[in-house]
Amino acid sequence: MVGLVVLIACFKVHAFIALILASLMVGLCSPLPLVDVAKAFQEGVGNTLGFIAVIVGLGTMLGKLLAESGGATVVANTFIRWLGPSRLPLTMVIVAFIVGLPVFFGVGILLLVPIVVSLARETRLPLLALGMPLVAGLSVSHCLVPPHVGPMVALDKLQADVGKTILWSSAIGFPIALVVGLWYSRWAGARIPVSLPEAGAASPAAAARRRTPGFAMTVFTIALPVLLMLLDTVAKLILPPSSVVRAWAGFAGSPLVSMTVAFLFSLWSFGFDCGFGRQQLLKFTEECVGPAASIMLIVGAGGGFSKVLERAGVAETIATLAKGLPLSPILLGWLVAVLIRLAVGSATVTITMTAGIIAPIAAQSATTHRELLAIALGGGSMIASHLNDGGFWFVKEYLNMTVAQTLKTWTVLSTVASLLVLGATLLLDLIF
Repeated sequence: MVGLVVLIACFKVHAFIALILASLMVGLCSPLPLVDVAKAFQEGVGNTLGFIAVIVGLGTMLGKLLAESGGATVVANTFIRWLGPSRLPLTMVIVAFIVGLPVFFGVGILLLVPIVVSLARETRLPLLALGMPLVAGLSVSHCLVPPHVGPMVALDKLQADVGKTILWSSAIGFPIALVVGLWYSRWAGARIPVSLPEAGAASPAAAARRRTPGFAMTVFTIALPVLLMLLDTVAKLILPPSSVVRAWAGFAGSPLVSMTVAFLFSLWSFGFDCGFGRQQLLKFTEECVGPAASIMLIVGAGGGFSKVLERAGVAETIATLAKGLPLSPILLGWLVAVLIRLAVGSATVTITMTAGIIAPIAAQSATTHRELLAIALGGGSMIASHLNDGGFWFVKEYLNMTVAQTLKTWTVLSTVASLLVLGATLLLDLIF
C-alpha cells in the first residue's frame, strides 16, 4: 500500500501500472511459486472484467448519449421549475443523484457543472453553494448505488442481491447526500469565495439535434436498468422458483441484459427521436471507447491485485485476525476500504480490492447483511478524497478552486459522507 501511494502520488505513475507493480511485489514476497504470481494476476483481471467490462462500456455510451441529447439539462431545468429558484441547492442534489445513476462521477461533473455555473451567474449565488450539492449527489450515487462498477463488483464478490442493494443504497445514500450537500454548501459558500469559471463552448452536436428529450422520457431512460434489476428482486420475492415470469424477470434483471436494454432504448430516446442520424450515433459510441478502456484497465488491475492478495494468503490472514476482533464485518470492511482508499485514491479500485479481501470473512458470518456490507464498502471508498484521486482533480478544476480550497471543501464533504454511511449501515444492521 505504501508503494502504491509513492508510485501514484509522488512519481505520478498511472494507477494501472502501479497496481501491476504492487501485485508483482506482493507475489514475490509471498510463498506463491514464481510461475503462479503472474497467473494469479491475470486470473483476477479476467474474472473482474468478465463481469464488469460490458457494464462499463454500455454505461459510458449511455452517459454520452445523455450528454449530447441535452437530457441532463432537461432534468435540471424541470426540477428548478418545480422547486423554485430559492431551493436551487436542493434541486442540484436531486438532479445529481438521478443523473449520476448511469454515468461515472467525472462524466456527471462534465454534464452538470456548466448548468451550475450558469445558475450561479444568473442568481448571484456563490458557486460552491450549488457546486457542493452537485458533487455530493454524484459521489453518493457513484459509490453506493448499482449499476455503478464498484458496487456491482462488490455485489458479485459478496454474493449480495442487486435489487435489495439498490433499495438500501438509495434509502441510505440520498438522505446523506441531502445532509452533506445542503449543510456543507451553506458553510462553504459563505466562507470560501470562488470566482466563476469562463463559460464553456456548446457541444458541436447540439446544433445537429432537432429537439431535446422530454423530462419523463429522460428519467425513464436513466432509471430503466435500475427498474429491471428491481423487477428481478420483486419476482424472487413473490413468485415461485418454477415460474416462467420469474425466469424472464431474472434474465431481464441481470446487469448485462438490463444495461443492454437501456442502451438500445437510449439510441431512440436520446438519439433518433432527438434528430441524430446513424453516423452521429456511431461517432458518439466510438468516442466512448477511450474513456471506457482506461476505466476497465484500472478496474481490471484492481481485480488482479485482489486475486494476488487472496492467493498470497492476505485475505485468509485478515479473516483469521478478524475472528478475534470485537468488530462486525461491516465495520471491518469499512475500515479496510478506508485504508485502501487513502492509499490508492480510486473509489472503484478501492471497492474492487476490499470486496476481494472481505468476501472470505462475509462467507464465514451467517448473520452479516451482505447488501449492507456492500454499501459499507462503498462508504469507505468515499472517504477523504485527496491528491491521488482522479475525482479530486475533477472537482478542483471544474469548480475553479485551488488545491487548498478543494481539501477544505470536497475532501471534508467526502469524509463526512463516508462516516454517515458507516453509521447508517451499522444502525440498520443492528435493527434488521
